[in-house]
Amino acid sequence: MAKGRVPTRDELLAFIKESATPVGKREIARAYGLKGDQRIELKQLLRDLRDEGDIAADRAKTFKDPKALTDISVLEIVKVDEDGHLLAMPRRHDEEKDGPAPRIEIDPHGSRGATAPAVGDRVLASLKRRGKDTYQARIIRRLGSGPKKILGLYEEPDGRNGLGTVTPTDRKLRREFDVRPADKNGARPGDIVWVEEAGSELSRRAKVIERVGPMSDPRTVSLISIAANDIPVEFPEAALREAEDARAATMGDRLDLRKLPLVTIDGEDARDFDDAVFAEPDPDHPGGWRLLVAIADVAWYVRHDKPLDRAAYRRGTSVYFPDRVVPMLPEALSNNWCSLLPRQDRPVLVAEMWIDADGALKKHRFHRAMMHSAARLTYNRLQKARDGAPDDELALLMDSVVKPLYGAFATLLAAREKRGALDLDLPERLVRLGDDGRIAEIGVRERLDSHKLIEEFMVLANVAAAQALEQRHMPCLYRVHDQPDAAKLEALREFLGTLGISVPVGQRLRPGDLNRVLQAIEGKPTARLVNETILRSQSQAVYSPNNLGHFGLALARYAHFTSPIRRFPDLIVHRALISAYGLGAGGLSQEDKSRFEEFGEHLSMCERRAVAAERSAMDRYVAAYMADHVGATFAGRVTSVTRFGLFMALDGTGADGLLPIRSLGQEFFRHDEGRQMLVGERTGETYGLGDRLKVKLDQADTATGGLLFDLIEVIERVERQVPSRSHRVSERRGPRRPVAHGKASRDKRSRRRN
Repeated sequence: MAKGRVPTRDELLAFIKESATPVGKREIARAYGLKGDQRIELKQLLRDLRDEGDIAADRAKTFKDPKALTDISVLEIVKVDEDGHLLAMPRRHDEEKDGPAPRIEIDPHGSRGATAPAVGDRVLASLKRRGKDTYQARIIRRLGSGPKKILGLYEEPDGRNGLGTVTPTDRKLRREFDVRPADKNGARPGDIVWVEEAGSELSRRAKVIERVGPMSDPRTVSLISIAANDIPVEFPEAALREAEDARAATMGDRLDLRKLPLVTIDGEDARDFDDAVFAEPDPDHPGGWRLLVAIADVAWYVRHDKPLDRAAYRRGTSVYFPDRVVPMLPEALSNNWCSLLPRQDRPVLVAEMWIDADGALKKHRFHRAMMHSAARLTYNRLQKARDGAPDDELALLMDSVVKPLYGAFATLLAAREKRGALDLDLPERLVRLGDDGRIAEIGVRERLDSHKLIEEFMVLANVAAAQALEQRHMPCLYRVHDQPDAAKLEALREFLGTLGISVPVGQRLRPGDLNRVLQAIEGKPTARLVNETILRSQSQAVYSPNNLGHFGLALARYAHFTSPIRRFPDLIVHRALISAYGLGAGGLSQEDKSRFEEFGEHLSMCERRAVAAERSAMDRYVAAYMADHVGATFAGRVTSVTRFGLFMALDGTGADGLLPIRSLGQEFFRHDEGRQMLVGERTGETYGLGDRLKVKLDQADTATGGLLFDLIEVIERVERQVPSRSHRVSERRGPRRPVAHGKASRDKRSRRRN
């Protein structure tokens, strides 16, 4: 801080906003050593900042950040952090308008009254500022718990004199709520509604506060998942205006790639094209290749702490449903200026990479560039061209585009196999909707070499991005996938042991060890079961500034770079690269360099939220499709064994549901956890993982997505060995009938979540 001169506007703003407490003119003058006329100049500067709304003044003639909280505020306690501290947020905080919520820590020793507050409580508290965005709160009094919101299906059963009922869509809430006529707020039978509990817990009364839509409308299916998972849908007006005001990026100092035949390769129904690729042989290294991966320059349009940036950060990721997409960015950007449309100039951030004949990344560099897409290709068209049947457009691109792309792909694929990346074979479910918005067909998505080609190019670019940021000492938001934890790994070893398959013990597990297991069971009846069990044993991939490597891809470092249209972590990596290479405006702000822990936690949560919403919507769509087949018989395999029944996946559709234990016969069953079986106490009859059964569909609940089956007969049993160590056993009587419950769908959209 320079003494003896009046601070600049920015210096004064920073001083006031970073002060732990409001400061007056006297404190500011003393801090800067101002005297005489300098104090008069300071007074005028403070008045200007106050009049423009950049600072706020109170009766004590002190100044503070206008976004700072008042000394006395109503707070809602939202969670407990890893250190056991209660954290709160302002009751009426709007993240899209006000930016990220400050950290408010409840003082455990300063609360008045004997009753300790808990998550969900509303409190009146006095606040003391501890830093720019941190406060400590002393509770003055509890204001009670906020009303609990529940999403459910509203019905009006006969004989109840107009009294309605709401059945929660969350299968874990196994109770109904009564709704009086005065509290139904326009709800009609068959509506999905939000309700608040209106009485004591014992009264089971609720009041309708919002209608989501009629369950009979297929569009309501995804709306349930959007509402239940709190997916932001509407963009703030300021963010929409910012997107609509966007214009073509200037050429400036960009590298001109407009004459290079870069092409986009996407699905048939894709509307946004955020990556383009090019490959050519490297003349300096026989067998090597020069590859370019060009990614839409989203950072040019989405700038730090603007309305669009805050809205995109709150979403974290685009969310995909069978009937709609909830995008991270407004369509004015995602489908226009940030989409690499064919034969149009578009700004990009380019990873230029060189690989040797073994597929090893030898060097790389990043550019801001302008490209002109030579063609908008699809996976099917590219594959047909590769297989010898190009269409007219691709016939002209065979030598310049298609053959080099597949040549580089072959080299990358060989490198992937050599390093032992985990190679799970799990068919992706493909859902086709009819004109009425309902599922017309459920099948398996064909996986072509053209899909794998794009994936390998993207993986290489992601590795290069992580390496570049490390080399230039810039913060990096890694995509990390840790080793399976010990408990999951031991359970996997024990299960595979019952099938006569061994996994190395007493050494660090490598993806190649699991690949050898997958190769051993390829083509066998238990192949899909083993693939799914290995998948469930894996740690969850997350975003973190701390590099743990990527176990599944067998990579030492990895960061998401290739999809900034639909993933905010990629946008952060773009900004870091722009700063690292000095590529102009839109780089990483100084403030954000200290927020990478927060970024990792928030954006991992956003991804989990999106996955949960997508899966639950798929469950409900499938349940609606299966509702027309109640009473029909199906064949399927047992995918999970619990003490209360068997979860099954049906052949063909992959629909998941529960075969309750009451359907297995009139006797006690032991749950043999080690062998993943239910064993009849009297008959010794067994039902276990991988068994093929014939079942009848008993119930299909569209609101919850649950399917319930009855056993018809056993088609085939999997042979198992007795595990080598003791295993836990629990008992469950057959006749007891549990509530309908469906297993979460394992459908994975082709969105490259590695």
